[in-house]
Amino acid sequence: MISGLVQILLFQSLGELVSKFALPTLPGPVIGLVLLVIWLVLRKGINEDLAMVADGFSRYLGLLFVPAAVGVVLFLPQLKANALAIVSALIGSVILTIAVSAFVVRLMSNVLSSKASDE
Repeated sequence: MISGLVQILLFQSLGELVSKFALPTLPGPVIGLVLLVIWLVLRKGINEDLAMVADGFSRYLGLLFVPAAVGVVLFLPQLKANALAIVSALIGSVILTIAVSAFVVRLMSNVLSSKASDE
């Protein structure tokens, strides 16, 4: 279990370093997560310690939403004042996400079908 926690913290630290020195616009934990995923793909699997720690984290993931809910209640007047901009941004981001996802699925489908026909 300690090994899995060390792996997660190591990749988060690497992500923080990359964010600090190379990509300051991206958050360090996001970069660390991408690096961890790349590492796991290269290793072709997840070891047992890392899986146990990840399961433990995901079990209590709901607790991370408590501070966000408190923030929403705290800033409710500002949210009401900017409701139109917030709703517009949410609708626009959902539409953009669906469009990009559909494009990627279509692209991957074409790539995989052409790869299958070549073999």
